[in-house]
Amino acid sequence: MSVRVAAIDCGTNAIRLLIADVAGDKLADVARRMEIVRLGEGVDRTGMLAPAAIERTRQALLGYAAEIAELGVTRVRMCATSASRDASNAQEFRDMVRGVLGVDPEVITGEQEAELSFLGAVNGLDAEGPYLVYDLGGGSTEFVTGTTGVEKSISMDIGCVRMTERHLHSDPPTAAELAAAEADIVAAVDTALAAVSGRSARTLVGLAGTVTTVAALAHDLEVYDSTRIHHSRIDAPTVARVTDELLAMTVAERLAEPVMHPGRADVIGAGALIMKVIQERSGHDFVIASEHDILDGIAFGLAV
Repeated sequence: MSVRVAAIDCGTNAIRLLIADVAGDKLADVARRMEIVRLGEGVDRTGMLAPAAIERTRQALLGYAAEIAELGVTRVRMCATSASRDASNAQEFRDMVRGVLGVDPEVITGEQEAELSFLGAVNGLDAEGPYLVYDLGGGSTEFVTGTTGVEKSISMDIGCVRMTERHLHSDPPTAAELAAAEADIVAAVDTALAAVSGRSARTLVGLAGTVTTVAALAHDLEVYDSTRIHHSRIDAPTVARVTDELLAMTVAERLAEPVMHPGRADVIGAGALIMKVIQERSGHDFVIASEHDILDGIAFGLAV
């Protein structure tokens, strides 16, 4: 018997909803939604969630709550990640969520985030383990290794929003800005790979919007097609080429790409740079892009 559940992932850049029917290890999508709310805007600098960012998130949640009610969901879980871990006014955010959804958001740790991402990513994956899974978010990137379950994990404070705000201030970024960002990212990635034994994994799997957007560009898609992207492979030279192209573009030029979400155009360069560094420093020949991630892990957990 299946259970209809709603999983919400609220990250630094986007808030996403998955409504699914779950039976055992099988998950059938009913609805997937994504809104760019930039909850973590300025958090790296101020340590606080901006009132405007909380309001953008509230508006998105109002729409999600209506869909959850309309589709007869029986269990709801919302996980909030990097931005709401870092913010000094996180209680204000939690109160808002409770008022809209009727449930408390779980402000999960980086380790919990890693486990949920791994569970979603490897379910149904036809590739050789052990896996190195990375979930490239707005404020942080989680690194996980394992085969049937999580063996090692670590969360690092490198993400597309955080690195853009910290380093990439020009449009397009200057060589000096890129060098500073890359040095920051390399240090974090090397720390993470050592902590999780990432270089000994057989298969590299990338999650989240940066990875799927780079995959769409690598495959020269005219429209975003999740069925073409999910479990597709992008080789290391292509990751490097797409990254270099994105970093040479202005935001306006990125917006002209047909597969680019408007809310991602200003931070995709930093995200792609993180992706490129992970590819290079891990020594893997290719990355598998997955459309299934922390949302799927949250949904599976609700059905237990």
